[in-house]
Amino acid sequence: MKKPSVVRQLGKATTGWLTSWYTAWTTFWFTPSDPALLGILRILTGTLLTWSSVIWLCDQEGFFGQNGWQSAGNVWRLNDQPWHWSWYFVAQTPTAGWLLAALSVLAALSLSVGFFTRTAACIAFAGYISAVNRAPLNTFGFDDALGIMLVPMVIGSAGARFSVDGIFKKIRPIPNIETTIAMRLIQVHLCIIYFFSGCGKLLGASWWEGTALWGAVANIQYRTIDLTLLAWHPLLVNALTLCALFWEISYVALIWPRLTRPIFLVTAVFVHLGIGLTMGMMEFGIAMLIANMAFLPPHLNTLHNNSDP
Repeated sequence: MKKPSVVRQLGKATTGWLTSWYTAWTTFWFTPSDPALLGILRILTGTLLTWSSVIWLCDQEGFFGQNGWQSAGNVWRLNDQPWHWSWYFVAQTPTAGWLLAALSVLAALSLSVGFFTRTAACIAFAGYISAVNRAPLNTFGFDDALGIMLVPMVIGSAGARFSVDGIFKKIRPIPNIETTIAMRLIQVHLCIIYFFSGCGKLLGASWWEGTALWGAVANIQYRTIDLTLLAWHPLLVNALTLCALFWEISYVALIWPRLTRPIFLVTAVFVHLGIGLTMGMMEFGIAMLIANMAFLPPHLNTLHNNSDP
């Protein structure tokens, strides 16, 4: 009996690998998930977006008006791309601008309570895009964190649980693929953000030296808590800096295994609350922690425990 040829063996091995890869890929993205966790994220995201939209509305003429702090002509030069669309560019009167800003507030509020959830999410996303494209110099990491949460709210069944829609429309909160895709988008987006942010830090000498955190602590323009006593503990500053850098770069790989996931989620709490409390960016810290909730234990957001790596 002749042995199989080397080519045949390689062909079978390749076919087996491709089959395994395809099975893992489809399981990762398309295993039905319970919409409960997405509903919680919807409430938290909608609440933050409502707060942000109210701030915009309080001085919509200064933010979005034709003669605002950033004139329309300057914005076009800052956003020199055709896809930087904003409905405030066509609002020719203060009344029109105020109505559009008020619409954003109502959509965000509707999203938070789950009333006409998907429609509200679409309008809220349009309002968000309009705001950040009209006033790009007035946005920061908090707005970016909200942005990565809004598209999944449109895609997934965010209104199936803990919502007005669920009560009056009697939506059956059954596990579905749309919710899985929405959750995976949040997770993958977070991994991309942390990885490239960490890689960017590697270009700075202070991160290699372990002194970057001291630079933030010693900056009197941003700090809200005086931690200059750390000047007497340089080794602690070095350790915290390097640990933060390692956490950010390795997040993309070590957030997925069940063994290391709790460690990285707890670390995220310390990192983002630390940034919020010491540098006055609490909104950003809270928004990022809400996004990290997408990595809560599998049994809270998936139908089958084996759908997560």
